[in-house]
Amino acid sequence: MASTTAAVPEVALRSGGARPMPAVGMGTAKFPAVRSGPWARPSRRRCAAGSWRPGRRNLQMEYVDLYLIHWPISLKPGPTVFPVKREDAVPFDFEGVWRAMEECHRLGLAKAIGVSNFTTSHLDKLLAAATVHPAVNQVELNPVWQQRKLRGYCAEKGIHVAAYSPLGGQNWNGDGNAVLDSEVLAEIAKARGKTIAQVALRWIYEQGVTPIVKSFSKERLKENLGIFDWWLADDDLRKIGQIPQKKIVRAETVLFSAEGEFTSADLADMEIVEE
Repeated sequence: MASTTAAVPEVALRSGGARPMPAVGMGTAKFPAVRSGPWARPSRRRCAAGSWRPGRRNLQMEYVDLYLIHWPISLKPGPTVFPVKREDAVPFDFEGVWRAMEECHRLGLAKAIGVSNFTTSHLDKLLAAATVHPAVNQVELNPVWQQRKLRGYCAEKGIHVAAYSPLGGQNWNGDGNAVLDSEVLAEIAKARGKTIAQVALRWIYEQGVTPIVKSFSKERLKENLGIFDWWLADDDLRKIGQIPQKKIVRAETVLFSAEGEFTSADLADMEIVEE
């Protein structure tokens, strides 16, 4: 296994005064950069800034390094119970919510602000009204869901991409893990003396994306950091580029009950496939 003693590279974020982001984020490791973000309920202007106050008390911090809008959806006011009813979804106020996020940034409560689960169409709407551009867009991304269009868009706009579920995560359909079960990745891992997880994380890193990977195992944490002193060959990249694409995380599965139809155009738009 490759050495894990090398320092973790950092990525500079666009927001002024923001700390650099580690090139690999570890869900159970201690890094100086702290991320937070409002959930679906506080997605209106008056709520986005207000949601920071209890969050700050819970974190026992005066500020966070990165504050994200978790989903581009809003829910009707009231207690949040999961799964929520689809009729509780209401149109998302892109301009109003982002103005509140910008105010958090201006006041120094958040050194950088960003979004999560935003498509290119969502970003178009937000950027049309933004004074401070989002520093980060955190989305599902891995070798079996490569987000080529979105990555290109974000690179053009100066938005750094962070990847959740970089190793496939929980498959909501119950049919295995498309990343760790990939024969293509297994073949490359065997040839290079690496694990499948290391190949997947190295591929993400080489795309200029920060993978956010979680583990409760000390050995697995070390393994996940062993990706910085080797690289994938052109043939490896070609093979990975040909992997059939499959989106796993869907808002309708994660957030909403099975009954009823979508009533929010924003939520329906979020399910557009953007390979």
